[in-house]
Amino acid sequence: MGFTERTLEFYRAVGIADQIPQVSAGSRLRRVRATSLAGDWYGESDWTPGQEAQHTVMASPVTGAAIAQDKLEPILRMEAAARGADLRLGVEVLSFEQRADGVCVDVRERASGKVYHLLADYVIAADGADSSIREALGIQRHGVGHLRTLRSILFHCPAADAILAKGVQQFNIEQPEFSGFLTSYGDGRWVLMFDDRQEYIEAVPRDLVRKALGDSSDFEILTTGRWEMAGRIAERYSDGRVFLAGDSAHQLPPTRGGFGANTGIDDAWNLAWKLEWVLKGVSAPHLLDSYNEERQPIGWLRHQQTFARPDYAPWVGHALEGEVLYGNEALELGQLHLSSAVVGTGRSLPPAASPEEWAGEPGTRVPHLWVLKGGQRVSTLDLIAHDLVLITEDSRWIEIGNEVATRLSVPFNAIQVNVNVEFPPDAQFSRRFGVGNEGAVLIRPDGIIAWKCSNFPSDAASEIGSAIRTCTSC
Repeated sequence: MGFTERTLEFYRAVGIADQIPQVSAGSRLRRVRATSLAGDWYGESDWTPGQEAQHTVMASPVTGAAIAQDKLEPILRMEAAARGADLRLGVEVLSFEQRADGVCVDVRERASGKVYHLLADYVIAADGADSSIREALGIQRHGVGHLRTLRSILFHCPAADAILAKGVQQFNIEQPEFSGFLTSYGDGRWVLMFDDRQEYIEAVPRDLVRKALGDSSDFEILTTGRWEMAGRIAERYSDGRVFLAGDSAHQLPPTRGGFGANTGIDDAWNLAWKLEWVLKGVSAPHLLDSYNEERQPIGWLRHQQTFARPDYAPWVGHALEGEVLYGNEALELGQLHLSSAVVGTGRSLPPAASPEEWAGEPGTRVPHLWVLKGGQRVSTLDLIAHDLVLITEDSRWIEIGNEVATRLSVPFNAIQVNVNVEFPPDAQFSRRFGVGNEGAVLIRPDGIIAWKCSNFPSDAASEIGSAIRTCTSC
């Protein structure tokens, strides 16, 4: 239910962020140890030791969101259908075969039993941690592996929501005869998680909920579940025309950093524009190789960061003790992307840093700044859409960029600072993007900086032409 600023930036870009209630700026997810919800609270813990969970400045035009998946998914589904997606619910994949011209997929409608065939140009395997498609491809996974099996009880208890006014949302319940984890969906629903131990399995679910609540509040049990806590990262995220996304690529436990669902959403954002450009004939298919190059190391980074933090470190015997911990802002808004679709990034750079530190480094997300465009206040992220975007103060880059992009038939938009947009006096373009007044920055459709040049060289046309061809595989 926790969705980060980066995820909300994606939703803003496709026009649905206003349908999703955002959390207040500066809020953070707080966790305490407690004898019960109504009992004693003690020992509040940070997700990243020694660092504040909230950002010190607004590094994004949006905040995160706390919305249950069953409330978010209908919004996404309706938007996808409105954009032309053919959604077939209750249909399962039986088998698939990769061919030179695509992927042949056999599917079955569960309700009717009807079996039919589909021929797809590409397949995205978003079929979960137990992905049958990944297994059929023989893609191995590595990581800390299985940690434990847990059971969950989802229950409705509106009276308990009053406790949220104290600012704490998560509770490690610790009692001599029972321990578990309790958290709220913020809509009257709560979930209690506990180990798959025999004494808990044999207990009456209502008795366990009552122990966790610690009072006589009325509640209704909605459902129960059983799931595996584990850490596994696929050794590669693609095989031919098939791409892994979400839990099929990286199995991570629930975290206060949102490293599970949000990492999968980030996968999709990275892959979508590349598939679009290849399918439209703008880019060559080898652009798709950059998906694995960029996303698999990020999945592995998030695995290491998860199990080095105090929430999960004890479960791996503190095996990752000493791992460099990156703050929330760095991991969420400042991850480094290294691939053939990024030009000029040093391989010795850290895998994450705050946007302020990066100063427009190729391979990082474009920094957020409020600028004026046509008299309207917009974010620099709002300047990025479906095109390759060039931003510069120097009109010579505008002319040359348009000429090169037209010759290469690349969707392209050139923006001149102080003409098309105005940057604030205290955050000039040249300083925030790390270029001179004659420099230029090239940004991919997903908001990742692909290339930058600090000045205007004598071979500017060749320079930008090479950059465009490299980062888009044109």
